[in-house]
Amino acid sequence: MPEQNIPPTIFHMLEKNIGKSIRVILDPSYGFEGTLAAVTREPPGIWLSDAEAIILRATIAQPIPQVAAREERSEIFIHLNAVQRIEVLHPPSRR
Repeated sequence: MPEQNIPPTIFHMLEKNIGKSIRVILDPSYGFEGTLAAVTREPPGIWLSDAEAIILRATIAQPIPQVAAREERSEIFIHLNAVQRIEVLHPPSRR
């Protein structure tokens, strides 16, 4: 019987990004940025270290939400049921 490739789950994708900087959007104007420290399956969630709470704002002239304010947090657990979007942040490239 041939082996079946199991499609990666969200947990596999998140585990590949441990140690990277991520932005977690909870609603259109609020989220967190930090380093992905751990992924848990029960309860389903992620741990961020060196986290910052962020406020996002969009305007008619700038429709893509931009970070308008930051507030320092230490470590934070975010339940995946509350997450709207997760973005992996890449450092700016040198040219």
